[in-house]
Amino acid sequence: MSVSLRPQHVKRYTNIARLLVKYGRRDAVARAGSDLASGVELDIDLMEDGVAEGVAADEQADAEELAADLEAMGPTFVKLGQLLSTRADLLPETYLRALSRLQDKVDPIPFEQVSEIIESELGVRLSKGFEHFDPKPLAAASLGQVHRATLRSGRAVAVKVQRPNIRKQIVDDLTALVEVASVVDRRTDVGRRYGFEAMVEEFRKAMLNELDYRREAQNLRTLGENLTEFERIVVPQPVPDYTTDRVLTMDFVAGRNLSAIGPLGLMELDGRALGEELFRAYVKQILVDGFFHADPHPGNVQVTDDGRLALLDLGMVARIPGDLRDQLVKLLLAVGENRGGDAATHAAAMSEPLEGYDASEFKRRVTRLVSDHSGATVGQIAAGRVVAELSRTAADCGLRPPPELTMLGKALLNLDEIARTLAPDFDPNAALREEAGDLLRRHVTDLVSPGTVLAAAMEAKEFVEKLPTRVNAVLDTLAEGEIRINVRGIDEHELMRGFQKVANRVTAGLVIAALIVGAAMLMRVETDATLFGYPALAIVCFLAAAVAGVWLLGVSLLRDRH
Repeated sequence: MSVSLRPQHVKRYTNIARLLVKYGRRDAVARAGSDLASGVELDIDLMEDGVAEGVAADEQADAEELAADLEAMGPTFVKLGQLLSTRADLLPETYLRALSRLQDKVDPIPFEQVSEIIESELGVRLSKGFEHFDPKPLAAASLGQVHRATLRSGRAVAVKVQRPNIRKQIVDDLTALVEVASVVDRRTDVGRRYGFEAMVEEFRKAMLNELDYRREAQNLRTLGENLTEFERIVVPQPVPDYTTDRVLTMDFVAGRNLSAIGPLGLMELDGRALGEELFRAYVKQILVDGFFHADPHPGNVQVTDDGRLALLDLGMVARIPGDLRDQLVKLLLAVGENRGGDAATHAAAMSEPLEGYDASEFKRRVTRLVSDHSGATVGQIAAGRVVAELSRTAADCGLRPPPELTMLGKALLNLDEIARTLAPDFDPNAALREEAGDLLRRHVTDLVSPGTVLAAAMEAKEFVEKLPTRVNAVLDTLAEGEIRINVRGIDEHELMRGFQKVANRVTAGLVIAALIVGAAMLMRVETDATLFGYPALAIVCFLAAAVAGVWLLGVSLLRDRH
């Protein structure tokens, strides 16, 4: 892919280049993914503050400084930092934690602009569409802000309004990021190893989807339908008639963010029951539905007034294909049952091997990783960190893990923080083992569902009906000696052209050799016709051989591809 740097993006190029120069050679970042080469084993025991033992204070300061710089560069780079916080295969733990805490720091949109955007999008005056609309926002972020309101029907809602002109700014930032990532991939070894352009392209798609509030409304509907069986989980539902690509109206959930509840407030909750329900809900999302809320940090999980958990802000979701979902089931069950070798096998099966992949080292490190965390509770070790560390180990050993695995690690890291708040003694491995039977039952149920059985029966019926005719046709053809097997493994036309070119070159070489040998033999024949004092015919053969040789050499060097 050719890249043409655009003059209008010079400022962004400069900011990105300054960021790369500033942090690209920091020791902590440079060490990311190099533990295998240095023979250093990662110490994954946690201190009380959650930072790995032995992490230097200057590394922590560098990580916080990077987060601050990304915040200063605007909403696109805040979201990019949040994405990087899922990539344990790229950055050390200290950086992941600093980036996961990135928050938008922006001033609210003036209410006059909010009213203008809503009226323009909905095609109705604010006073006509709403019984009440609170001009003071509940929350303000870089992409939009949320207001509380009441519909004419009396339904309490929250209205999310997108900031004016934010789409153009983000599109320009994304274009500059894609161009820079392409240059890094083509010019550097680390770019070729990690594939930054593909990563940024996925980020670009996710950001553009997040700017379309109709997609978030669909995400709310889908997740709400998938989690109807969980009585302690609430997903606010959108109001279709009041939703556009820039305005999202959904149910207002009365409650408090989990991060804002103090110790006394937590004592009033059934924390263990809520934690187990949330874990089971995510097991279903990830391993059964293949669609999950990818950013469940404490600010996006609210405790309702009636003691349930509400999942908010579904702008960031992840989808897992069926084949990868099956591999994840096997991987997580292997981790939960302390089968490190099987966990390494399943992780390798879902990843892309790169040049220099060391399978034995990967298996050894994964086996040790799984063994170190068997039987640990959330209060002792984070299950999400195991998955994140697994992704990083894969990159160290020459594997490129799928993006879905890194997103899963990010989601589980956030769940660990929530579970640690609600129930520090909760054992996710034991819970996963208990869910294993239900997972297998669901898979078997899917295999024998009425639709699947009916389709299989119809295929079998067609097979039985057509089998005698097809067998007779094959036997008749075989008896008449007309059976023919076609194998199309290569491009035979291109292959024949290559053979023809080789044959022509060999033939020309033989003719030239024959002319030279003939001329040498004619040199010994005395004749009256001479040229340059030698027999004329011999000299003519020599000259013809020389011209043909120069022509053959020239064609081979100039026209043939190496």
